[in-house]
Amino acid sequence: MAKSEFKEADLKKYETLLLQKKKEMLQEMGIVGDAYGPTPKESSGDLSSYSYHMADQGTDTMDREMAFMFASKSGRLLYHIDQALLRIKDGSYGACQTCGKMISVARLEAVPHARLCIQCKSAEEEQKAGR
Repeated sequence: MAKSEFKEADLKKYETLLLQKKKEMLQEMGIVGDAYGPTPKESSGDLSSYSYHMADQGTDTMDREMAFMFASKSGRLLYHIDQALLRIKDGSYGACQTCGKMISVARLEAVPHARLCIQCKSAEEEQKAGR
């Protein structure tokens, strides 16, 4: 495991940035979480198994699927933020997990939870795309 070359003040700056992003994500997930509540049909007290209209039923289903998709993406991002915070604690933050070189400051400013340098991330994306 490569060690971070950042000074304590730099690590504190990135930790603050990551914690702020995490707080924002949790707030967003709270908003998205409301979408899992009762459907408009359930809220109205109508418990019959028949929808008022097929389009209403389809809209409800689509809204719930979109909320689930956003929550899944948010959950993955929260995981990566938590992993970055752990790297700050163990002293490996900023070091590429593949090649061990330091990730550029510009990349960390844009993506503070980055675990790979831009070259290794590009190689990973190309491999996923099957190029």
